[in-house]
Amino acid sequence: MTVADRWVRWTFPLGPSPAGGIDTETITLGVEEEFLVVDRFSGALIPGADRLLPHARESLGKDVASELNLCQIEVGTPVCTTLAEVHTELLRLRRGLGIAASRVDTGVVAVGTHPSGRWQDQKVDMANERYRRMEEAYRIIARQQVICGCHVHVGIDDADLAVAIMNRVRPWLSVLLAFSANSPFWQGLDTGYASYRLQVWQRWPTAGMPPRLESDAEFRDLVDQLQAIDAIEDPTFLYWYVRPSIRWPTLEFRACDVCLAVDDTVAVAGLVRALAWTCAREAIDDAPEHSPRPEVMEAAMWRAARYGLSGRLVSPTALATRSARAVVGELLAYVREGLEFHGDWFEVSNLVAAILASGDGASRQRAAFSRHHDPRDVIDYAMDATLGSVGDLAAYPGPGW
Repeated sequence: MTVADRWVRWTFPLGPSPAGGIDTETITLGVEEEFLVVDRFSGALIPGADRLLPHARESLGKDVASELNLCQIEVGTPVCTTLAEVHTELLRLRRGLGIAASRVDTGVVAVGTHPSGRWQDQKVDMANERYRRMEEAYRIIARQQVICGCHVHVGIDDADLAVAIMNRVRPWLSVLLAFSANSPFWQGLDTGYASYRLQVWQRWPTAGMPPRLESDAEFRDLVDQLQAIDAIEDPTFLYWYVRPSIRWPTLEFRACDVCLAVDDTVAVAGLVRALAWTCAREAIDDAPEHSPRPEVMEAAMWRAARYGLSGRLVSPTALATRSARAVVGELLAYVREGLEFHGDWFEVSNLVAAILASGDGASRQRAAFSRHHDPRDVIDYAMDATLGSVGDLAAYPGPGW
């Protein structure tokens, strides 16, 4: 029994590992990560993506893209079938972006918010027609979105099944958010939140928990209605925590902050895929659906954003607050068969144990800041973590578990 096995069994007792497999196919996945662009020497947040992007595309091609604000840049992996592929691709993308950034005296950091940068000093990418229309429609809300998330796409060929999975994963999204929380600072202040990014993101008029839908047809009907009243331009303007794609056979999980380190992102991707697999199995088997009231799920999201892994979270099964360690244990127990099916149990359970021991990204950022109470220390640490040169997470102690 591994250390992670012992931790999970102590936290949330498990029955025997399920015997045999099921007919559900391996779920493919892809990961998108957003980064902030900073001055290489001062660490200041700068609108430098337009200078960085041409150099990044020389090595990364279509895997790197612009974002709404010029202080942001995004990378995306190809479709992957294993977490080993995800890990390799994320390292390639982050390091390629870092090399390109150094050529134009910039850096990239995987943080949900900058510790001291001001949105008022940034610029929307008005050369991009889509972003120009967004700025004209949403004004200050669009300009304030100097935030970075991690989006995990899972391949689901059946559109109705994708909607059924979306319904069933909703109670667990708060746990994923807490696990990824990596945005404690905003405009020079410690917000007291582990994920202040979520508070900024929720300013979009369509942000939040998706409604429960009966089918892909109902989803498309809702999209049509929102377009008819000019609430959205197209389905990509639905800023739900999880949403189906109309263009591609995927379900996109959007609740998470971008993670400091590649290993953190790999853990999130593995949990997301196993969660989707588990909920797909339940939907196919017509198992009873656990669907708390929307108000309860939104309250759970707020608590996850406020405390991350440092406080008590809402248990999706008990609908009561429990320690973060216990609730993450519930998630691991719930998705264990999905992790084992994909060969991910050992890796993900050990990554989860390491992150719980060290704290979420917000705790690690605060630990870096506490050295000299200087935001530059946060940026220096985040730049190292982003490019993979930070080794043992335990060097940055979290909340003292």
